[in-house]
Amino acid sequence: MNRLVSFSLLARVLHWLMAVMILGMLFIGVFMATSVGPNYHRLVTLHRPLGIAIFVLAILRIGNRLRSSKPLLPDDLPPLLGRAATASHILLYGLMIALPLVGWGMLSAGGFPILLWGQSVFLPPILPHNPVLWSWLRFAHSILAFALFGLILVHIGAALFHELIRRDGVLRSMISS
Repeated sequence: MNRLVSFSLLARVLHWLMAVMILGMLFIGVFMATSVGPNYHRLVTLHRPLGIAIFVLAILRIGNRLRSSKPLLPDDLPPLLGRAATASHILLYGLMIALPLVGWGMLSAGGFPILLWGQSVFLPPILPHNPVLWSWLRFAHSILAFALFGLILVHIGAALFHELIRRDGVLRSMISS
C-alpha cells in the first residue's frame, strides 16, 4: 500500500503562514485591548486587514483540504484521540472563519468604517448599525479569541505529544515532504 506520509506543499505553506498570522493576530488583539491613543490606532490598522487575510486564507485552506489527500493518522492511535483530532481541526477551521466574520460584523454594528489599507479600500458593512449588537459581538469576539488561543495551545501540545512521546511522524507530516 502506498501511504501518503506528508501534506502537500500548499497545505504546509498555508498551515505555517496562518500559524504565524494567527499568533500575531492574537497578540495584536491583546495589545489593542490594553492600549490607548496612537498605539491603539496603529494596532487596529494591522488587526483589520490581517483578520480579513486570515479569513481569505482559511477559505482557501478549506478548499485545498477538501480537494487534496492528507496523511492518515497512525493505525495504532486510539479511536478517542482520532476523534479528538478531527473535532479540534473542525473547531480550528470554524474559529478561523468565525472570528473575522464576528469582527467584521462587530465593526459594522458599531458603525465604524472598515478600512483595509490606507484611506481607499473599505469593506462594506454586513450588519446594520446597532450599539447593542456591537456590544454583544465585541464580547463574542473576545470569547472566541480566547477559545482560539486555548485550542492552539492544545494543538501545539498534541503535535509535541506525537513528536516527543509517540514518535509517530504526525508532526513531521506537516513539516517536510
